[in-house]
Amino acid sequence: MRNPWLRVILLAALAAAVWALAKYGEAMPAVVPADAPATQFSAMRAEQVLARLLGPEVPHPASTPANAAVRARIIQAFAELGITAGTYTGQGCFIEKHGASLACATVTDVIAPVLPGTGKAIVMLAHYDSVPAGPGAADDESSVAAILEAARALRARGGKTLHPVLAVITDGEEYDLLGAAAFLDNPALKARVGAVVNAEARGNQGQSRLFQTSPGAAGLIDLYADHLGTYATSSLYAEIYKFMPNDTDLTLFIRDGFPSVNFAFADNVAHYHTPLDNRRDLSVASLQQQGDNILAMTAALAMTPYAALKTHDDVYLDIFGRFLPRMPQSWALPLSLVLLVLLALAVALNRGERTTLGEGLRAAAIFPVLLIVSGLLGWLLVFVAQTISGQSDPAYAHPLALRCALALAVLTVTLPVSRLAGLRASAAAVWLWLAALGVAAAALLPGISPYFLLPVLVATVLLLATVRAGWESQAGEGALLLSALTALVIWLPLCVAGETLMGLRAFPLFTVPAAVAAATLTPLLATRRLPFSAAGIGLAGALIAAGSAGFMPAYSAIAPQRLNLNYVYDIASGKAVWAADAAAPLPASLRAAAPFSAKPEKPYAASWARAFLAPAPKGDLQLPGAAIVTNQLDGKLRRVTLALSGSPQAAMMWLLVPGKAGLRHVILGGKAIAAPPSWAKDKRVGIYCMSSDCAQSAITLTMADKAPLELTLIERRVGLPASGVKLLAARPKTAVPSQFGDGTMLVRRIAVPAP
Repeated sequence: MRNPWLRVILLAALAAAVWALAKYGEAMPAVVPADAPATQFSAMRAEQVLARLLGPEVPHPASTPANAAVRARIIQAFAELGITAGTYTGQGCFIEKHGASLACATVTDVIAPVLPGTGKAIVMLAHYDSVPAGPGAADDESSVAAILEAARALRARGGKTLHPVLAVITDGEEYDLLGAAAFLDNPALKARVGAVVNAEARGNQGQSRLFQTSPGAAGLIDLYADHLGTYATSSLYAEIYKFMPNDTDLTLFIRDGFPSVNFAFADNVAHYHTPLDNRRDLSVASLQQQGDNILAMTAALAMTPYAALKTHDDVYLDIFGRFLPRMPQSWALPLSLVLLVLLALAVALNRGERTTLGEGLRAAAIFPVLLIVSGLLGWLLVFVAQTISGQSDPAYAHPLALRCALALAVLTVTLPVSRLAGLRASAAAVWLWLAALGVAAAALLPGISPYFLLPVLVATVLLLATVRAGWESQAGEGALLLSALTALVIWLPLCVAGETLMGLRAFPLFTVPAAVAAATLTPLLATRRLPFSAAGIGLAGALIAAGSAGFMPAYSAIAPQRLNLNYVYDIASGKAVWAADAAAPLPASLRAAAPFSAKPEKPYAASWARAFLAPAPKGDLQLPGAAIVTNQLDGKLRRVTLALSGSPQAAMMWLLVPGKAGLRHVILGGKAIAAPPSWAKDKRVGIYCMSSDCAQSAITLTMADKAPLELTLIERRVGLPASGVKLLAARPKTAVPSQFGDGTMLVRRIAVPAP
């Protein structure tokens, strides 16, 4: 193929086809109809159960009447299966691993014995509470419905199991895993657990991915591979998840040493934790795969001795959902080193003209230059789109134009760097780079190593096989093409996954894996060099696409802006304000409805977050208070007990304590919690009592500091006061509340004298 333009077009088309296959060709099981055999999981049956559980589809956060109604419907659904479900009510508390905060609430879990047996149980785990802003159809009521359908199928199969099966449907997960915390704080309940299958959602579409396992999970991965027909997993997910601030209920079970797997679907995150998380928009195919995963893993675990589950760690990844290559993690480093040596041998033995020192250095620059410049160009393109749009995430609703811009950016850099060296030198340098990075990954972050090991393994075999013919030969170019195709198949799906999870604002998640894949194509372009003007054409196209992205509306009714409205009344200052989230510019309709500030400000003195503020009427509200019951020395420490008195409308009570107070212990709801030493380094510590009974609770603080101090008490209510009707009407259809949603916050400062 002598025409360089044609070669570029064909290779670019190949890369685009692999990306499209990863984006739109996800391996998903067929949706099983409602009249399928009773032993199968049917998403259509589960969807009918989901409709009954959700009822009117309203938010049902912990400790609300709507939450109790959903819980009653879950218990009834188990009863219809012949399962007598019970409840456990307790105080759950959780200390955030990032930031100085403690969350507690009174929660009620549902516990249902699905299959009898002796010994420790296989737990099917999900949560039934929602965030205050949305009805939680996907997150996580769909998983509750899937567990009910899986329980029905398990019972229909009959037969004996090695272990009992228990369904645990927790409360308060959205308020920091409080239902799971309460369950595990009960020694008798904790003693019933043998292994756990958790189901979650971070969107309402896409594959149900196995994204987290307990340590030593090779046995669990084998069960997953042996009992499911389609796969969606990677050891990379688990590696990355360790560094993310996100948690699920399973975090606490893994912490306590239980063999565990975690499934979730995460596409269409725009609906996550918003009013759009409804049953109508939930993908039935995702529900089918989630249920298949729950049923298959629970059934397999129920017949597997626990000793077989705690083994070694594996490294693995799925290839388009059809294949799941894996191997022990301990093999990754030795194999990476062997491949590096063999690849170096292939370079040394390859027939052809010797590489000069200058060409070798230029070839060695191909890989890092391609990654670095692609990343910088990606930043420039996102900056252009942001500047034109005036939004931090201009492609949130319409990603196509910016996606094309980032792809053209990588192409733009690939064309000129392919001119740095000839085919032989560039092939040697690029593949040696990948092999060396594979060694580093295996040593430092082994979960990532398969992304290097698999393409390097294929390339090493093929390049060794063609050393006699020479890589410039037809056979050699064929070997390089197959090696590059392997890299495309492994790396381009990461562009899709990165965009799904973080959006195109996080451009390195798109440009870096795309650049790694493109680097393996540079040897095939090295002897068919295009003029430098080709890069100029690509850059112009990328800038035009980025500009187009900037002119597109950032938000739509389908992918709306997350925008909470709060009423904040600071009792001490007598100042009342409307506070609108400042994560993105405020819509014009809201600015027309109230004179919001041009820049974000703190709504009250001790606030962490800033918001756009506008004056608000004080209104006639019942205000919270706190009485100092005790303020005395206890040895070298000081003990302060507060009796809170919130209004009947209080959904939560928050107490902010200065970090300099040297907090040592907190007693809330009868539960004593030791303060981590790291809290002393923070400006303030947040103690969040998240259930309605907090309005009349007591909090005891044990502190090292004995000087007078000022505490901040906040009563939070759901929704705005009546005077906020105008603002609610002014919020456009392209904006919705999310997470905690709209609320009323009444702020009181409590002066505590020296003891």
